[in-house]
Amino acid sequence: MNDLPVIIDAIRTPIGTEHGALKSVTVDQLASPLIAELARRCPAPEQISQVILGNLRGPGGNLARYCALDAGLPQQVTGLTVDQQCGAGLAAVACARGALALDAGIILAGGAQSASTQPRTFWPGASTDTPAEDLEEFTKAPFVPERLDDPGMGLAADLLADEQQIGRDRQDAYAARSHQSAVRSIDDGIFDNEIWPIAGVGHDERPRRGFTEQRLARFRPVFRANGTVTAANSCGVNDGASLVMVADAETHARLGVPGLRILDMVTVGGTPARPGFGIVPAVEKLYRHTGLGPADFDAIEFNEAFAGQVLACLDAVGIADDRNCLQGGALALGHPWAATGAILLTRLFTQLVRQGRGRRGLAAIAIAGGMGTAVAVEVCQ
Repeated sequence: MNDLPVIIDAIRTPIGTEHGALKSVTVDQLASPLIAELARRCPAPEQISQVILGNLRGPGGNLARYCALDAGLPQQVTGLTVDQQCGAGLAAVACARGALALDAGIILAGGAQSASTQPRTFWPGASTDTPAEDLEEFTKAPFVPERLDDPGMGLAADLLADEQQIGRDRQDAYAARSHQSAVRSIDDGIFDNEIWPIAGVGHDERPRRGFTEQRLARFRPVFRANGTVTAANSCGVNDGASLVMVADAETHARLGVPGLRILDMVTVGGTPARPGFGIVPAVEKLYRHTGLGPADFDAIEFNEAFAGQVLACLDAVGIADDRNCLQGGALALGHPWAATGAILLTRLFTQLVRQGRGRRGLAAIAIAGGMGTAVAVEVCQ
């Protein structure tokens, strides 16, 4: 326990809908203000050694280094940008965890995604002689080789829900509850201490006050004519960023501030044909590593990419529907891909540290290509 790193602060932007409230805010303009604010809050800013950011389909270069300098951090602070698709935000924290085991100090880690401003990609590349009118926009990256099944995320979620017998009524009820919980959290000011306003926007854009089970039942399936996944019981495409401040155990003890000790963190591979189910082997491995089980966690944040997908995962690892994302999850708040993993940790930090709602937290996310990441944390002083 005394050797484990500790999250000592966590912050996020409001989450905007693609081409919505944050449509003109570039990915660096999402991340840099968070880095600057965390550095301002840091009890030992001179010990910040690195910024690690998850990002996918962004501007290229090294976003983390750019944002560290843009935020005014010293030139000695290094930057690392990682891409593990929806797992990128947690991958950044995993990198910080490993780095702090080798070199004590403080690292700012998380992710940022601007779906609204990310570059469009065309194939073949501009270096060829292909006339511009013959270029084809590249909208779906291959996550596995052609010989393996690589369905779209939505279709895969629809098939998974069917296979696991997660009916439409249950999916709509879960999605409606996510929206209602998020709206209630906004009204109660739950998110106020974790959100840093950006471009005059201070609240999450996506949650819908009028979403009920009855209203969601009107939406038509979008991936299969007889399917159960709809636009309303799926997450959105979103803009946002989130970072956590991670210190090694010795630095944390010296600073004497409350935080979340990272008990364990695992990333595993699963079946590429059902990428949303990647949460399950990750959580099962985490259970084995820590000796903990469903009843040992007071706050749970499994990313809600699709209602049917997250419900299938909750069933498989023995967690009741009404224990996940109690203050609203990605179905309501949104899913800014590379940022979401860090948002899950920020949500745990708010519930367990800021609000004192228990001792241990569990977060997990599914990753394209059939992978998943899970992390267990515990409050420490």
